[in-house]
Amino acid sequence: MHTEDNWFSTPVTGDLLRGAVEVERTEHGVLPHRLPAWARAQNSDGQLAMAEAQPSGVRLVFRTRATAIELEALPTKRVYVGVPPRPDGVYELLVDGSPAGAGSVAGGSTLTIDMTAGTFEHSPGQPGAVRFTGLPDRVKDIEIWLPHNESAELIAVRTDAPVEPARDPGRRVWLHHGSSISHGSDAAGPTTTWPALAARLGGVELINLGLGGSALLDPFTARTLRDTAADLISVKLGINLVNADLMRLRAFAPAVHGFLDTIREGHPTTPLLVVSPILCPIHEDTPGPSVPDFSRISTGRLLFRATGDPAARSAGKLTLNVIRDELARIVKQRAADDPNLHYLDGRELYGEADFAELPLPDQLHPDAATHRRIGERFTELAFAPDGAFASADGHASGDTRTSSNTRASGDTDTGHGL
Repeated sequence: MHTEDNWFSTPVTGDLLRGAVEVERTEHGVLPHRLPAWARAQNSDGQLAMAEAQPSGVRLVFRTRATAIELEALPTKRVYVGVPPRPDGVYELLVDGSPAGAGSVAGGSTLTIDMTAGTFEHSPGQPGAVRFTGLPDRVKDIEIWLPHNESAELIAVRTDAPVEPARDPGRRVWLHHGSSISHGSDAAGPTTTWPALAARLGGVELINLGLGGSALLDPFTARTLRDTAADLISVKLGINLVNADLMRLRAFAPAVHGFLDTIREGHPTTPLLVVSPILCPIHEDTPGPSVPDFSRISTGRLLFRATGDPAARSAGKLTLNVIRDELARIVKQRAADDPNLHYLDGRELYGEADFAELPLPDQLHPDAATHRRIGERFTELAFAPDGAFASADGHASGDTRTSSNTRASGDTDTGHGL
């Protein structure tokens, strides 16, 4: 890390961040969160606590003429018992919107996860830094996209020229909620998760509330969506409800209605797109739960398999086909009184032909190439002239509260993140 006197050190604060819902002050710096403290206080699930603190879609944004930039951070690396080591999280640099470098922060704390026992063990570590050099010597817009799959306490930005606040991009804000697929599992980097790709192609600012393993119709998630200013909203629901075997059909329909009702309390006319699951053959007609299959772990492959009984559908167990039918029915019913509510069958993003060409490597999650395909398909469908997010003049047809939610809502000294 640089210590030269002519370098400028800027503490990371919420006004430098976009895509975070809240920022927690920590011993070392700040920790971006994608759920607010009051919501985290209502959660007792370690998986969700880990997921919401991983800053998928969160980026540092500022202007500078610096030719060298260094971000000091204390990351938390995940270590899975019995699984080969994971690669370090990737920080991606954009200069005036174009890719300009990528790197990782070595070291840091570790979170050891035993999927068999369901335990989490945290071991503290030391901060490190990621550095970008050789940047053009002119005033430019800088974005540093944080790792989508690795939490990090952000300490300071060091530059060889002063930093100033970023300009308001004037773009519509898209608020998205989904599962680990939306979170970005197995994407190549934070700018190539499918929501990040779709946001760039659609010309919008992203707030990604894709929460790995945790798109479970939690009321506190619905209230977070309700309270977050946005011009466009989408919710991708289904796969986690099946692979967690969380509820039956009798509970599912009222829970979806309640989830949408809560969102509409804060966004009564905002375009709201309900997206059903992409194709996942192990759960199309077989209920959950899905469990890890360690039979190929020695080769570095972790697979998942469905353990439910297809015959249990008659007793109300959920499968992806059951969920798609029910979501389509619910949206059609509600759209009679809500013209800004829309439905998208997830198989239009990734279906049987796609699976034949780009199979899910672990039977559950898409790989990097499939993230790109899903992002491009979503853009073609949702942002098309006749799509749910269409806009002839570049402005939303519903809520226009964009100035505050593109940045973190401010620092807080409370919270329950990792």
